[in-house]
Amino acid sequence: MHRIKWGILGPGNIAEKFAKAIIEENGSIYAVGSRNLDRAQTFAANHNIEKAYGCYADLMKDQDVDVIYISTPHSHHYKYIMECLHQGKHVLCEKAITINGDQLRDIARLAEQKDLVVAEAMTIYHMPLLHKLRNIITSGQIGSLKLIQVSFGSAKEDDDSNRFFHKELAGGALFDIGSYALSFSRFFLSSSPDDIQTTVKKFRTDVDEQSGIILKNQDDEMAVISLAFRAKMPKRGIISGENGFITVENFPRATTATIQYLDGQTEVVEAGTTSKGLVYEVEAMNHYISNGFQAETLPLSMDVLNIMDEVRKQWGIHYPFPYEE
Repeated sequence: MHRIKWGILGPGNIAEKFAKAIIEENGSIYAVGSRNLDRAQTFAANHNIEKAYGCYADLMKDQDVDVIYISTPHSHHYKYIMECLHQGKHVLCEKAITINGDQLRDIARLAEQKDLVVAEAMTIYHMPLLHKLRNIITSGQIGSLKLIQVSFGSAKEDDDSNRFFHKELAGGALFDIGSYALSFSRFFLSSSPDDIQTTVKKFRTDVDEQSGIILKNQDDEMAVISLAFRAKMPKRGIISGENGFITVENFPRATTATIQYLDGQTEVVEAGTTSKGLVYEVEAMNHYISNGFQAETLPLSMDVLNIMDEVRKQWGIHYPFPYEE
């Protein structure tokens, strides 16, 4: 069977970790592309990568590359994903996969036309524990799903020049940590939310610093999300049903959860390995490509972006990019 050849576009910090995941799952990485040849060559030497390119276009044009992992700032994801698709490459892109729903709809249409796979590198969609919990919920073990509560707070340095607060790089808590919280919520909700309420406190650079988001769908299930960029909060998800609730600590790469039932009994559920969070993403992408079907997670990513679009509309936050006018 043909071994899938991976390329990495943007050898930054997260790419260092992802390179190790590709090697663990695939055995090797074929190529890396950077805007700086020296940086690409250094990255290639560190990970025993066969080819190093000093511009992204050369990586995309390499006929032997099957799939490209993109780890640039999310403000540039749309441009690079579209260029990769035009060159006939499958794409796994870091979260948030794009900055709005229109961009992802464009990408999905082109991917379908070219019979290529596009997926978001979101750990939530691939952790074995979360799939196990979803099966437990679907089975009715905790009764009908009623409410999901998610908190995620990160204490970032108070610095206007930091990319996390940089509007031209689509900064703000929503895209960085909110993508995890919203993906967790949508992963367990039975259907897309059609009622979205929110409030925000903006940072002085006019990006979101902290917020509260409430979602409700046609099944009367609700999710309440708390986000903060200047205050530490636990990465905690609580999924409540009529007969009990499930608590998931450190939910982005969780391997253990606790179910508490109405009668006071508790149950511990375990699955997966935290350190393999990125490996699960590589494994899933290889599976999609090898079996010739689109990523089943793409509709979830689309729903999350649609939620973000409505949330930012209510906040009055717009970014200086295409489709944002």
